[in-house]
Amino acid sequence: MASRHLSVRIALETFDRLERESRRLPVTKSELAKTLLEEGLRMERHPGIMFRRGAAGRRPALAGGPDVWEVIRAHKHLDSAVHERIRQTAEIASIREDEVQTARDYYNEFASEIDGWIEGVEQREPRIDESKERKPRILST
Repeated sequence: MASRHLSVRIALETFDRLERESRRLPVTKSELAKTLLEEGLRMERHPGIMFRRGAAGRRPALAGGPDVWEVIRAHKHLDSAVHERIRQTAEIASIREDEVQTARDYYNEFASEIDGWIEGVEQREPRIDESKERKPRILST
């Protein structure tokens, strides 16, 4: 990815928090600042979206709700008109229809990223299912 240099002056307290957080994670201050700037721009463009840190990395999620990939995965597996799929997805995910639309709007801009999350989960699921099947056999021998 091409990049450009940006020089920014920030308050001493902000710099100190950035430094502490970068040591805690651990990532460079520059990498953390780039991540937070990108996420902040995305959240500004898509109100209702936030980012969560987890074992698989940072991922977009509905504020107070499921990850965007979870909503989109459920939504894509339904076979009905768009409005009906939104209603069904909201029911399945126990969220409001406007939250489904927020996830859809985010997906429309960052589809390849969300599809990557979905693909990663779907690739791991067979292994998870296999380990569940093996466990009872192991315990019964």
